[in-house]
Amino acid sequence: MNLPEAREKFIQSWGSLGSQWGINKTMAQIHALLLISAEPLTTEEVMEELQVSRGNANINLRELINWQLVRRETKAGERKDFFVAEKDMWTVFRLIFKERKKREIDPMIQIIHQLSDVKGDKKNPEYKVFSEVLKDLNTLTNKGDKMMDLVIKSDESWFLNTFIKLMR
Repeated sequence: MNLPEAREKFIQSWGSLGSQWGINKTMAQIHALLLISAEPLTTEEVMEELQVSRGNANINLRELINWQLVRRETKAGERKDFFVAEKDMWTVFRLIFKERKKREIDPMIQIIHQLSDVKGDKKNPEYKVFSEVLKDLNTLTNKGDKMMDLVIKSDESWFLNTFIKLMR
């Protein structure tokens, strides 16, 4: 496989994987393109390479900036903005993990916390089952939340060393 084919396959595959991270295909494809680009790209270059509209490119670039996966740069004498992806894959992993936690886990913790105050007859089997499930979910999500915070705040060597110890 030559480089242009490999680049295209990477962009398409990263785009398909994006939906599993909670982002749309175009956003993931733009991220992939910027990841493998040797130089910063303009919005126009992103549009041309991926055959997407200006609006689509702008919205997704803005969202990638919000996720901190991409940053905007300027060049002296240039009026256009240029975009560069974070290329350290550990940092990319942590940023995606952090954003997913914020969008998926934190709201679940909030809902479980709100529902844990439900009032009812403790002798009622429905109430008892509901309360026990919420208690178990609360325990599990709090432990998961703490673990995710550790991963987000950790550096690569700490995480890998801890993971290897757990696998033994």
